[in-house]
Amino acid sequence: MTLYIDPPTWPGHGRMWSHLVSDVSYEELHGFAARLGAPARAFDHDHYDIPSTSYAEAVRLGAREVGSKELVRLLAAAGLRRPKHGRL
Repeated sequence: MTLYIDPPTWPGHGRMWSHLVSDVSYEELHGFAARLGAPARAFDHDHYDIPSTSYAEAVRLGAREVGSKELVRLLAAAGLRRPKHGRL
């Protein structure tokens, strides 16, 4: 199991956010997110939006810390990247 999380540098709704992805499967991602306590609504196409308050717990549970560009590269290399409509 390999999950990745980028630093909480994405602003939104009055707080900072990270992205959580898997390089294996969406099933693995959903299972990890459930263990972390992330709600289903936090899933956004191919990743979970994780608030900064949950970052340390995600790492404690086994998510590997990577930069945002590396996270996208890993997701694309795994064939799990799902661009939003209109995004190139």
